[in-house]
Amino acid sequence: MAFIDKLRAAWTRNQSLLCVGLDPDVSRLPAELAGQPDAIFQFCKQIADVTHDLACAFKPQIAYFAALGAEDQLQALCDYLRSRYPELPLILDAKRGDIGATAAQYAREAFERYGADAVTVNPYMGFDSVEPYLAWPERGVIILCRTSNAGGSDLQFLDVGGQPLYQHVARLVAEKWNTTGQCALVVGATFPQELAAVRALVGDMPLLVPGIGAQGGDVAATVKAGRTADGAGMMINSSRAILYAAPAAGEDWRAAARRVARETRDAINAWR
Repeated sequence: MAFIDKLRAAWTRNQSLLCVGLDPDVSRLPAELAGQPDAIFQFCKQIADVTHDLACAFKPQIAYFAALGAEDQLQALCDYLRSRYPELPLILDAKRGDIGATAAQYAREAFERYGADAVTVNPYMGFDSVEPYLAWPERGVIILCRTSNAGGSDLQFLDVGGQPLYQHVARLVAEKWNTTGQCALVVGATFPQELAAVRALVGDMPLLVPGIGAQGGDVAATVKAGRTADGAGMMINSSRAILYAAPAAGEDWRAAARRVARETRDAINAWR
């Protein structure tokens, strides 16, 4: 099933726009996993097991695995998610951006090695750096547009022919690059006015929206700014707030993650 079709089905099946980000910081893993050779895999696996019915997608961030030489655990996690929860899109958060020949290898990494349904990419080297990913028409290509970090404004607000650069990127993707309907955009929840501007430019194109939870984005403002007419259209990501929800003592970390994921999904749904 194509990424976009799988995503639409997940929005409906789980009545959820919540994307659960899997960013395993080893300094914050539960004590019971300490010393286990596959602790990263076990942590992410168990998070997935307690949140899968509350989410529309899972998004492992490759850097948290690669920095520790734990790509084998990322591969095991992707294999597990594809086999256990095949109905949920698997998004590899890599933010790749390089010349065409190198981009073709990054596309193989995402789609062949890890079997991801979609991958995040950086458009700032132009179309030839994105084109190799588009050669996989069943897979999603999620392109950075207006990112959730404060420093994104350093470049994304530069004037380009009377419009900010992020809006130029949105138009470029919607009008020229998205010929097979496989593209989506990254737009941060921390900037709801810009989120609304992008939605107006790209119609029903899916948006991956980081920035709620630990980054402080407002759920109500995010949903109202980015939803489509049918109350969908977004993958609203939360990572740290769910992964590390358990207090220092008391509540089990799995139960805490499920509780926060459910609360987040329900808060989003209240404004759809």
